[in-house]
Order: sequence, then structure tokens, then C-alpha cells
Amino acid sequence: MTIEIIDESGHRLDVKHLATLSRFVMDQMRVHPQAELCIKAVDEDTIAQLNEQWMEKDGPTDVLAFPMDELRPGLVNEEPEEGVLGDLVLCPAIAATQGESAGHGTLAEIELLTTHGILHLLGYDHAEPEEHREMFGLQDRLLEQWRAQGREGREK
Repeated sequence: MTIEIIDESGHRLDVKHLATLSRFVMDQMRVHPQAELCIKAVDEDTIAQLNEQWMEKDGPTDVLAFPMDELRPGLVNEEPEEGVLGDLVLCPAIAATQGESAGHGTLAEIELLTTHGILHLLGYDHAEPEEHREMFGLQDRLLEQWRAQGREGREK
């Protein structure tokens, strides 16, 4: 897997931790081992511009997902497709605020947003109640498995 992480956020981002988490999530979702993912961490102004340009929404957001080759998770009896999964744009400043409000800190919030974004890249959505239950249930299970391996999102 090729995972490129670009930090233009002005916050100190643990790039190695983020890459390890991304690889874990993609492995669990049976994404092809040759798939490519790019994660870019940006400031609030940049994500606000992208949110307006691509989502037609005002103001900054926490994460944006831009799928490329429309890869889908591999099924147990099926080989996953090779290709470019897509790009995630994260805003650590928003993650810090949300992590503090949720009581679990910035790193745990960045883990949640990264997992959430990868699921969006894989075609999951939460517009409808059924989709919401499926996506957030899967997101919670993936993060529980991640943390069960001793990779909890704790502040350093």
C-alpha cells in the first residue's frame, strides 16, 4: 500500500501513527495491497475553501473525502481491485476542538476522522438512517479493533 501524508496544517501531526492506522483500516476492509491513499492535513481556511468549492457548504469542516477509482472493500471470497483509493483532507484544528468536546482528545479524533474518511472513500455514506447505522457501526468496530491492539489514540 502506498500511503502519502502531507502535513500543511501548522499542527504537529504524528504522520507515522496516521499511516499505521490507515494501513490497518485498509487491511481490515480488504483493500488491495497495491492501493494508493493520500492524506493531506490542512488549516481551517484551506478546508473551508475546499468545503465551499466541492461540497457547496460554508465554513470549515473536519474531513473531506475525494474517491478516485471507486474501489470497494474486498469480500472474503473475492480479490480486491487495485487502484487509487483517493484523497482525504483533514483539519487538525477542527479535530482538536471536536476531540476536546467529545472528551477523548485530538489524536483519538484524528483517528476517528481518518477511519471515517477511508470508509467514505470505499463508498460508505450516512445520509439515510440505515446507511448511518452501517457506517458508524463499522467505524466503531474498526476503532475498537485498533485500540484492542494497544494503539489507542492518546495525547502525547
